[in-house]
Amino acid sequence: MNYQWYPGHMTKARRMMQEDIKLIDLVIELLDARVPMSSRNPDIDRLAGSKSRIVLLNKADLADERATDKWMEFFRDKGILAVKINSRSGSGVKSINSAVQEACKEKIERDRKRGILNRPVRAMVVGIPNVGKSTFINTLAGKACAKTGNKPGVTKGKQWIRLNKSVELLDTPGILWPKFEDQTVGRNLAMIGSIRDEILNADELAAALIQYLTEAYPGTLSARYSCSEEGSAADILGEIAENRSCRLKGNELDYGKASAIVIEDFRSGRLGKITLELPERA
Repeated sequence: MNYQWYPGHMTKARRMMQEDIKLIDLVIELLDARVPMSSRNPDIDRLAGSKSRIVLLNKADLADERATDKWMEFFRDKGILAVKINSRSGSGVKSINSAVQEACKEKIERDRKRGILNRPVRAMVVGIPNVGKSTFINTLAGKACAKTGNKPGVTKGKQWIRLNKSVELLDTPGILWPKFEDQTVGRNLAMIGSIRDEILNADELAAALIQYLTEAYPGTLSARYSCSEEGSAADILGEIAENRSCRLKGNELDYGKASAIVIEDFRSGRLGKITLELPERA
């Protein structure tokens, strides 16, 4: 299956970010901790240029903790300030203000030498669709400043949010990039819900996820669905459909319903803490 989704509003959002970047001191990039490399938009690297950067590994509560620690080390080795957070619960969010000050210390010192005091750091919050930008901003601000949703494409325009006297945030729409050179990236983004489900083949996506889980997290599927992990992904999906009473008229197995269950159980964390890619393969 070819994974691709780049609606027209993303082109507009990219142009808007390009215009606004000159107003910005800092780029805060949210990544999904389950797919830190796949959820890095290469266009953002080009747009950000030499601006100060912070990477936030969001949804860390859904990711394999050992894998997340490896990713933290990966970014540190590249000289990138990284923080793992769960924007829904607020875990890790309190450390963001100090991270902003650390990332922008040279800018703050330059302002001080020029006699400019208390000018707020202006930070652009960027990331792919459904990575949790708006939830993060609302949690950080302690109030509902940005629209949120559990599907891609909720934030359609930019909005400034004043956090406090020292930090102002610019929320931006989630954008992907026009073409995935590696379809594994597209598949990973589809699994975490950053590509609209309506354009996906759920059966193929569930089969790919099942194949990965049997290799990287053996026992996960059997524990959740009381199924065997032997045989092909299609065989396992069929057994899951049988065990979950997923049937069509005529008593045929409903593979589509079983696929949706497996995908949603992964996205919600009901399958456990799972990471789909590791830094040694990046």
